[in-house]
Amino acid sequence: MLIPSDLDVAYVAKLARLNLTDAETQLFQKQLGDVLKYADKLRAVDVSHVEAAAHAIPIFNVFREDESRDWFTAEQALSNAPRQANGLFIVTKVVE
Repeated sequence: MLIPSDLDVAYVAKLARLNLTDAETQLFQKQLGDVLKYADKLRAVDVSHVEAAAHAIPIFNVFREDESRDWFTAEQALSNAPRQANGLFIVTKVVE
C-alpha cells in the first residue's frame, strides 16, 4: 500500500532521469512515507523548554591562536618549481 505524501517519487525520478521499475517506485514511495511519518512523530515532541542550538553537544573553538613564525622564503618555495618567472610559479593553463 502506498503512503500518501506531498512528494511523488515517480515524478521526481523522471525529473532526475532515473528509470525506476514499478517495484522500486513503490518501495521508495513507502520509504518516503515512513520518513514523513517519523518527521510527524518528531513534530509532536515538546521542545519548548529546550534552548535552540546548532549542535547536540557543546562545541568550542579548537583552532590554535594565529602566531607568526618563520616560513619559506620566496626563493625556497620556488626552488623545486619546474617552471618559474619573475618570482612566480608558471603553470599550465587550465581554463579556455
